[in-house]
Amino acid sequence: MKKIFAVATFTAILLASCTPKTTTPTAATGPATSTAEQIAQGKTIFENSCGRCHKLPDPTSHNSVQWVGIMNSMAPKAKLTDEQHQWVYDYIVSVKK
Repeated sequence: MKKIFAVATFTAILLASCTPKTTTPTAATGPATSTAEQIAQGKTIFENSCGRCHKLPDPTSHNSVQWVGIMNSMAPKAKLTDEQHQWVYDYIVSVKK
């Protein structure tokens, strides 16, 4: 029984690691592409959607490249659209240290 469970677990991990990762190419391309109004909307989404599940991180605690990975993993959990994802990212990277 333990062998079957181990094989099933290994197979599940293997299959999960082979699935394509979703990325937002525009979030990794550099400066903000959103308007000031959209960035303000991103701040609101950040505070409401992200703050619903955990303490909000300081936007200056990570660089823009690190935020790409964080946003790509968290946006689906927050059920953000691609537009909202971009606005939140642009807000976060617009905050100055």
